[in-house]
Amino acid sequence: MIQSKNNSKHYIWGNGCDSWILRDSQNLSIKQEIMPSGTAEKLHFHEFTEQFFYILKGEAIFYINEEKFSVKASESITILSKTKHYISNESAEDLEFLVISNPSTHNDRKEV
Repeated sequence: MIQSKNNSKHYIWGNGCDSWILRDSQNLSIKQEIMPSGTAEKLHFHEFTEQFFYILKGEAIFYINEEKFSVKASESITILSKTKHYISNESAEDLEFLVISNPSTHNDRKEV
């Protein structure tokens, strides 16, 4: 089946951030997400999951093990398991990205 934001399960997380689940299985999760200006995740890590973020629109700020990285549209970043991290939108525009997780993050998120 062809997937898009229009036919995928949607949920809201954090402070008004949107997520559409494009693929979700035990071994793979693919989500398209939008973070409004001024929003951020909480610091956390995944025991087993590796994540790949691909920025579609805007600029993401990633805090990874106390380092700060700026990732712009058409760029990507990988977060290895056991790595403390969070994503933030510190710009004036919406941030839109894909997050691909292997395996799925179900029951594998640990807040710090």
